[in-house]
Amino acid sequence: QVQLVESGGGSVQAGGSLRLSCAASGYTSVSYCMGWFRQAPGKEREGVAAIYTGGGSPYYADSVKGRFTISQDNAKNTLYLQMNSLKPEDTAMYYCAADRRFPCTYCSGRYCYTRPDFGYWGPGTQVTVSS
Repeated sequence: QVQLVESGGGSVQAGGSLRLSCAASGYTSVSYCMGWFRQAPGKEREGVAAIYTGGGSPYYADSVKGRFTISQDNAKNTLYLQMNSLKPEDTAMYYCAADRRFPCTYCSGRYCYTRPDFGYWGPGTQVTVSS
């Protein structure tokens, strides 16, 4: 059973930075899709970024492209989300998620999105950006 625990959330002013971490345990030797999602009050959950531990390019939502960076440290079984140039609209609960199925994204028309049906989820960490 995969277990995920996020950390690193907090309050920051607009333009600031935060780095979220996701400590993972219970993995087998197979590769996983790992992703960061967020949900603001009254809004649907949004896939922010995803990466396949077996390799390949990461995926980013348009809303965070160029500002957020997803990365992994396989030796530490930790996933990261470096968030720069934060905006008030980035305020949300951020969740780390994992799934053994590939691919990590799906496309509808000309747009692609992180798959919403990841099987393992952390409890979340709150990010608040003030203006």
